[in-house]
Amino acid sequence: MWQSSITQGFVYATMVLGVYLSFRILNFADLTVDNSFTLGGAIAAKLIISGVNPALSLVVAFIGGAGAGAVTGLLHTRLKITEILSGILTMTALYSINLRVMGGASNLSLLRADTIISKLKELGSNDNLTILLFFIAIVLIIKLIIDWFLHTEYGMALRATGDNEIMIKGLGVNTDNTKLVGLALSNGLVALCGGLVAQYQGFADIGMGVGTIVAGLAGIIIGEMIFGTPSVFRASLAVIGGSIVYRLVIGIALNLGFNANDLKLVTAILVILALSLPKFKNLKKVKGSGLDA
Repeated sequence: MWQSSITQGFVYATMVLGVYLSFRILNFADLTVDNSFTLGGAIAAKLIISGVNPALSLVVAFIGGAGAGAVTGLLHTRLKITEILSGILTMTALYSINLRVMGGASNLSLLRADTIISKLKELGSNDNLTILLFFIAIVLIIKLIIDWFLHTEYGMALRATGDNEIMIKGLGVNTDNTKLVGLALSNGLVALCGGLVAQYQGFADIGMGVGTIVAGLAGIIIGEMIFGTPSVFRASLAVIGGSIVYRLVIGIALNLGFNANDLKLVTAILVILALSLPKFKNLKKVKGSGLDA
């Protein structure tokens, strides 16, 4: 169970990093991710079935997701539609687009197709370890690229947009463009993860993205609570750690006899607890200081 949960933590860590870019860096509550995740899985599965190289299918999935994120950004920055509604509108439109990409089918099987996972299984005797090491490498590469980007001039402008948009506007930065780029990168990573998950589980499904935003937030909040976020390097590392811890908790819940249909409820409770614990700690500190006085 442990290795399987850890592997899943790394599989989904790319998605959590994408949500981290929009939710924490841009301070943008983007609901597009629920269906940009499915879009990535649908694109990758359709291309693989059509004979395209599975690695190339992930590149196209990233581009497709980035396009979806850019649409949300345009709705918000150009048409001045609110953040939440922009994401909802794009997410709703993507459901129909995803069905089109999948050729009208609600499920595409990859069990008989050549995927990255099937190729990895051909390499070593220990399939599970090989797959785990592959996903660790992918996630670490993406993490280091994000860390580097957020320390560039444009990356710092993107961070400043989320921290204090009015101030950074006063310095002459076009925050509409930084939001557009940030949302495109965020959803590109989410879609890339969708493509990886489709290859990992052997199919793409029209409902595979349901609850993605909540799972992403769970990974972020749990990671920040446990590991802290004193720097960009530590913050992105905490997000990855949070993704692993979240999947371990889900694995434990299943082992305890929870029905698979209850996992969304477990996720919601986890997020509520993670958000509430710091407030309870602060309340105890305030009461303690009051008693001392």
